[in-house]
Amino acid sequence: MSNAASIQTTMMRLAEVYGAASEPFLEGQARRLGEALGLFERLYGPGPVDVFRAPGRVNLIGEHTDYNHGYVMPMALDKDILLLVRPREDGLVRLQNVETAFEARVFQIGPDIPPRPAGDWANYAQGAAQLLAREWGPTLKGFDGLVDGRPPWGVPRGSGLSSSSALTVAVAMALVALNRLPLSGPRLADACGRAEWYVGTRGGIMDQFISILAQRDHALFLDCRPRTPSGEYYYEQVPIPPGYRVVVVDSRTKHLNTGPLFNRRVAEGRIGVRLLQRAYPHITHLRDVGDIPWEDLEPLLPEVITAEALRAQGIDPVAILEAGRDPETDVFFVRRRCRHVWYENRRVLESVRALQRRDTATFGALISAAHASARDDYEISTPAIEALVEAAQAAPGCLGARITGAGWGGCIVALVEAGAVADFEHFVKEAYRARTGLEAEAFICRSAPGAGRIFSTTL
Repeated sequence: MSNAASIQTTMMRLAEVYGAASEPFLEGQARRLGEALGLFERLYGPGPVDVFRAPGRVNLIGEHTDYNHGYVMPMALDKDILLLVRPREDGLVRLQNVETAFEARVFQIGPDIPPRPAGDWANYAQGAAQLLAREWGPTLKGFDGLVDGRPPWGVPRGSGLSSSSALTVAVAMALVALNRLPLSGPRLADACGRAEWYVGTRGGIMDQFISILAQRDHALFLDCRPRTPSGEYYYEQVPIPPGYRVVVVDSRTKHLNTGPLFNRRVAEGRIGVRLLQRAYPHITHLRDVGDIPWEDLEPLLPEVITAEALRAQGIDPVAILEAGRDPETDVFFVRRRCRHVWYENRRVLESVRALQRRDTATFGALISAAHASARDDYEISTPAIEALVEAAQAAPGCLGARITGAGWGGCIVALVEAGAVADFEHFVKEAYRARTGLEAEAFICRSAPGAGRIFSTTL
């Protein structure tokens, strides 16, 4: 088969995955896949290869609510991680990366895989392998693998679009498929969420659920409280109204999820629960007080409390994070953190209703309100992010904009009228450059389906 015919055949398969994308987009994806297959053959030799993909995501609304058993509404992106694999007969995993900045990694699958230093890219793969070994047996077979997350097709790293979770999901899905494990859908997503605890954060399940359960042209409303001990959750596909575009703008400032700030926010929410349990002993998470007026809750939560004062009340701010993780602070801002989660859960529920009735004006206003709360109460914004959000909210055709992702850098998300996208992008880039001297990168989000095996061939 000629190279042109091969690309055309590949494009047809990719169109089944990515939907009615533009021809240049599909041509680019076909070249990406062809280059990755060529490199895989040079690294590992001829033979069979399976290609898995896992999408990144943008969270439309519902920030830092998932690990509080709250509500979220993310959307999967057509920017994804590709993982090319060839099964092995032993339990070894050999990982290479298309991007030379990431050094090759090798590890043995087992229930106790020694973690690498914080921030090492292989930790996300090792976390998935370790969890599956613990829950499905230590004799899992490994693979030779190649990861491709190159821009512009890959998920931008450190931008709040969940490139790390996409890698975890891709590795888990490959191991599940190659070992024929009876694990899929919500149960697999729940397992991937727990697998990421390996890297040192105590996050929730949102990123993994949207990466696996996404449907094209829809966002995913997810109730992050498990309905059963086996990991069943309520979720609902929410259609994205036609005539509008979700635009992500990268501030080009990065964050690290493994830093202490994230764990500190988790601790502050859990401290709030412990304090509220004195009046409401039945609760286990902040989500449980969602039907109680905030005016009744607020007096029960201190604006600021020290670690010493907490210990005097029988609350250990280190033990509350489990596994001995330290929030690395002696001062906790409990009331404002809990206030954000309480109101954010309500904003998500209102957003679902607004989108179902195609009320984009209300949805846009809720997005902007969510940003104000993330900035003032959860304090996850930065001066650069503020400059970007202010520019977006003032831009032509923008109905609402906010920070998205864990925070402290990364990206913002905006809802924009389809006909105004070009003007929006120009306005935001110019205004952001004038304020910060930085060059923002904007891209229109096309929704994508969930993770899976997309290609099998023999080299």
